[in-house]
Formats: sequence, C-alpha cells, structure tokens
Amino acid sequence: MSSTTSSRASASATPSARRRSPAPGDADGRRSRPSTSTFPASDTTRARRRRWGAVDCILLRFPGSVRRFCANLDNAYAGRIHDWLRVLSRRGIEILDLKFGYGFALPSSVFSCSRLTSLTLSSCAIPLLPLGFVAFPELRRLTLVYVQLQEYGGYQLEEIIDPSPLLEYLSLISVLIRGDYIRKWVIRAPNLRRLVACSDYDDDGWILKKLTSLRCAEIAFTVFLVHRNFAKFLSGLVQVTELSVATGYIPSSAKMPEILCTFDNLKSLMLEVHFYKQHPIMLTLYLLKSAPNLEELKLKIYDEEELEFEANGEFLNALWADGMCANLQVVQMSGIHWLPNEMSFIELILSKARRLHTLSISHSEEIVMSNEDALNELLRYRRASTEAQILFKGKTKDYY
Repeated sequence: MSSTTSSRASASATPSARRRSPAPGDADGRRSRPSTSTFPASDTTRARRRRWGAVDCILLRFPGSVRRFCANLDNAYAGRIHDWLRVLSRRGIEILDLKFGYGFALPSSVFSCSRLTSLTLSSCAIPLLPLGFVAFPELRRLTLVYVQLQEYGGYQLEEIIDPSPLLEYLSLISVLIRGDYIRKWVIRAPNLRRLVACSDYDDDGWILKKLTSLRCAEIAFTVFLVHRNFAKFLSGLVQVTELSVATGYIPSSAKMPEILCTFDNLKSLMLEVHFYKQHPIMLTLYLLKSAPNLEELKLKIYDEEELEFEANGEFLNALWADGMCANLQVVQMSGIHWLPNEMSFIELILSKARRLHTLSISHSEEIVMSNEDALNELLRYRRASTEAQILFKGKTKDYY
C-alpha cells in the first residue's frame, strides 16, 4: 500500500506534470502529507495488521488534506477501506488507486470522494450508485480493470462519465456487466483525448458519441471484432490521429464485417495481429483502406500456428483499392516468421505505397526460412517508391 506526500513527486500521466512539492520547513511552510511506503506480499499477518493499523493512525491523527492514496489489498484486509474512504473524502482526496482480490465488493463510500481527479479501480465489484450521487465533476482520469458492474450496469458508467466534463483519459479493461442481457449505453465525453477499451466479450453494449476531442484510441477485442456492432463502434473513433488495434482468437466460421467509415485524421496505426487466419488480414486491409492519410503503420505479428488461410497476391490485390496507402511513409513489422502470408503482404506494400521511404523488419524466435533467403527474396520485390529502404533489425527484442 502506498500514499504520497507533498515532499515527494506526485503521480501523473506525463513526466512534465511531476513537480516537487515543498517539504516541511520549505519557504511556504505548508504541512506535509502522509508518507509513502510499499508493503511486500510476503509480510506476515501480524506485520500487515500493524501496518494497516499505522494507516488508521495516520488518517485519524493527520489533520491536513490527502492528495493521493494507493492501496493493494487482499480481501482479508480490505474491510478497512470503507472507513478509510470516509476519512479520505473529508480530506479532499484527489488521486485514488485501489486494487483488491478479484470479486471484492467495493463500498459505496467511494462515491463520496467528490474531489477526485483520478480514479483507478482493479479487481472489484462496483456497487449501485447511491441516491443523490453527484458524480466526480473534477475527474480527469478513470481506469477500471477487471471490474464487475451490476446487472444493466452500463448506466453506472454513464452516470459517472457524463457528469465529468473534464475527463481526458478513460480505460476500460475487461469490465464485466452482469446479467444475460446487455443493454446499450453511451460514452459521452467531449473533452476525452485518450480511450483504452479491452474486452473478451462479444458485445459490451457501448456506443461512442460526441468524442470530439479524442486523439488516441487503443482497443483490444476478440469475438467483438466480427460482431455486427464492431463497425459501428469504430465509427465513433474516426476523429483520432493515433489508433491501436489488438486482435485475439477469432472463430474461423465468423464473418468479418466491412468497415465503411473513414479515418481522415489518422496518421499512425498500430496493429497486433496474426497472419495465419483470414480475418486479421482482412481487418488490416480494411483499416488501410479507411485511412487515406495514414503515414505510419506498425505491425506486431504473433503467428504461433500453421497457416489456415493463404493470403496470396491475388487475394490481397482483390482487397486493394485506388488511393490506399497514398501517404504511407513508414512501416514497421516485428515478430514475423517469414511465412508466405507475411511475405505476400510485404510485397503488396512495397509495390503499392508510392511515398514509402522506410520498411523495417524484425523476426520472432521461430522462422520458416533463413534470414538470408528471406532478405534475398525481399530485394527482388518491385518497389513503387524509389526512396523505399528495407531495414533488417534482426530478432525482435520486446517480443511477447
């Protein structure tokens, strides 16, 4: 568990926001906040009790405001959090980061912390909103990881997000809405600049509206990629300049919906895909077709199985359209195996991208041909750009 003092660097999303606050005895003479400490998971039960008791003492005796409070609690000791939250709400807590053992029932006292600017909740169940809930009017960052919502719980997120006009960052990772039926709910956040959405479910019911300030989106889906609502979900992201899409396992029998929206502002696209199936390859081509002003493409490939579908030149050219990759300048491919589908895609990009100047490639642990043979083949491919250079980076260093 940790909390932050005024004499230590406060947590922030960007390094520029980490500014040192005066310690006791500094020129302005302000009182310091509680100090920070980290308790290892290997502590004995008695030691943990002493330390949680120390937190009680600090919160009860310390009369000043508390800017930041972080705790990583197993469920056996999480019962204290209700009292802590009541005290923290009176102390004007601004940054709250709570992690629990999976399934912990978070007390509704968390909603009394109305001064929050950043809220992170992990591995817990969010209760029903209390009567008279007035949201978090100063909230700028909201992160929910492995969080469970009540049945028809989309409304809970609507009631938290809608009245938070300053919200700039929203991350929803494996958020489970209980119940057999998921009703539609809307994310409205006119000041939102970054969205992270990850889900293993076929449809979480979310609808994106009025995200006029959105510049960056990171999405990671599995079966939702082939859901009829996926294309509609993407249409809510057309204003972004940076887009990251990660795909998981997609059933071979599923039908890939065509993407009809256009990402006119998109400059950088990162895809984490596998090229041994048809759907991820089609998704890649659909996104390239929908981004006429794309300048940078990054592909992280994790092919771990034998080819199920052959995406040869004839197949890829059939999906190509005039104007695709007209402004593409940089392509980075990591984790490739020199498989036929990967080689065909590289050949396609080299032959079509007229403004390409750099194609960098790094391979995975396992390859199906020698690097020398693969590079000799790449050098034989026709290039639409006379400035296109192929840079071989060796083995991918940060591969999964």
